[in-house]
Amino acid sequence: MEKLIAELTRLYLPPGAVQSDVLERHLSGKANVTVSLTTDEGLVKAIVIPYDKMGPGEDAQHWSCLCKVAEGLQADLGLPMPAVSTSSTNGYRLWLSFGEPVPAAQAQRFLEALHLTYCPDMRLASNTVGAPVELPPCLDPRTGKWAAFIHPGMGASFADESGLEMEPPLAGQVAFLEGLESISLEQFQQALDILQHAHNATTAVTPANMPTASAAVARRAEPAEGLLLKDATLEDIVKFLHSKNIEPTFRHLIPR
Repeated sequence: MEKLIAELTRLYLPPGAVQSDVLERHLSGKANVTVSLTTDEGLVKAIVIPYDKMGPGEDAQHWSCLCKVAEGLQADLGLPMPAVSTSSTNGYRLWLSFGEPVPAAQAQRFLEALHLTYCPDMRLASNTVGAPVELPPCLDPRTGKWAAFIHPGMGASFADESGLEMEPPLAGQVAFLEGLESISLEQFQQALDILQHAHNATTAVTPANMPTASAAVARRAEPAEGLLLKDATLEDIVKFLHSKNIEPTFRHLIPR
């Protein structure tokens, strides 16, 4: 539990966001609280982007949208790979971490420009940045299902049914977080400039004609091998989990 809390704090939680005893109860399924990622000064430590399934006929468009955004963050903007989680109720979440908190208004502008580029048809709430979030892993008492961080290659398998029916092992949750890096202020500002410059241009903006991040920033942000957002094969997933000393079962990870 201590290692999981340390990773969540390193990546997403601003100081004083939640008391340690409350957080431990939340992560163990004994309580369910939403967490604010915004400081009293209006700065955010992380952005959590919701991708909810709109209806039975959507045909996994929410997952496809998440993939476009996540790949654009890395391939076009040179940012570190974000974490992916499944919601306990409906859909997915994409987690962006900042090495130093950034102004919430600036983060919201970044998010809006990001979605205008990669997923313009998806509705995005004006208060997405700064809204209290469901911090995985956690149990929703209404649905009886767990929100949890997942291997990105497993995402498509949750398109029709969100959440886990069993508590995810802590070792597995730590494994999905410990190799991730936060976005530096330099990387964030450069990515924001790229997106804003592109949308101020007279030509239509697409990932193909959008200027990309510098090679130096992109090299620093290369995702860890085996964590690329893609439709991974079962062999890819098992190999990755075994490298973390985790024995996988269907949908559930059981530590050795």
